[in-house]
Amino acid sequence: MPVIALAPGYTGEVRDRVENFGGNQLVYFGWDQHRLFCSPFTLPLPPDMPFSVLVDNVIVPLLGAHPEGVVIDWTSVQWLRGNTPFTPDAQASLIDNGLGHKSLLRLRTPELRGIAGSCN
Repeated sequence: MPVIALAPGYTGEVRDRVENFGGNQLVYFGWDQHRLFCSPFTLPLPPDMPFSVLVDNVIVPLLGAHPEGVVIDWTSVQWLRGNTPFTPDAQASLIDNGLGHKSLLRLRTPELRGIAGSCN
């Protein structure tokens, strides 16, 4: 992402390079229409992690803090990479599912619209 510096000729070290995360990559994860979580989570994850492990061991526990987290129908979930819908391969790795360093993974649950329909 380009940055416009206030001082001409400014340069700085990029600290969020993938090389700085000990073999992990950053994946941003957000749950659409659930603003109880005010912004996407930043998850440092191994690129070879299977998508099913991400869901079962990372996302399910994270969303358990939300009252609707425990009632998600995972068979009707819609996934997006950034703004593009996609169908993940549960057994394939994150990288094989197109989730690289600083990718945004979004979850939509059409039947759930936040606490009492408030998008929270």
